[in-house]
Amino acid sequence: MKTSKRYPNLEEEPLEMVTMTREGVAFPYFSKLSDHLHFSFEDWSSFLHLSERTIQRYKKEKKAFDPIYSEKILQIELLYKKGAEVFGDVEKFQTWMDSNIVALGNIKPKDLLDTSFGINMLNDELVRIEHGIFA
Repeated sequence: MKTSKRYPNLEEEPLEMVTMTREGVAFPYFSKLSDHLHFSFEDWSSFLHLSERTIQRYKKEKKAFDPIYSEKILQIELLYKKGAEVFGDVEKFQTWMDSNIVALGNIKPKDLLDTSFGINMLNDELVRIEHGIFA
């Protein structure tokens, strides 16, 4: 398997996302993303449906995540980039993610990160917010 390059502009190059997903998100990339988003292994365990022990094993073995997990990691990363853009910065977006939102059935958006449907729902909500449509 060839070595991945750094992927700073994933949303601008969809084919790069496909490549990175297939190659697997490298643990150092994942770790840096986790620090930036203030997610613990417990959070990721819930989002990815992996045990914390399995995530620790990826770290210990310096292993890239399998494509199915890599795809979810990248979807969450892109959601947070979009959220930071819509809200003006990532901290304001994180506050929104941790708040009960009436338009989402009075649940916390962060609780929807465990499925692709939930991530898509949040992306749709961000588009509505971006365009001033509040329901």
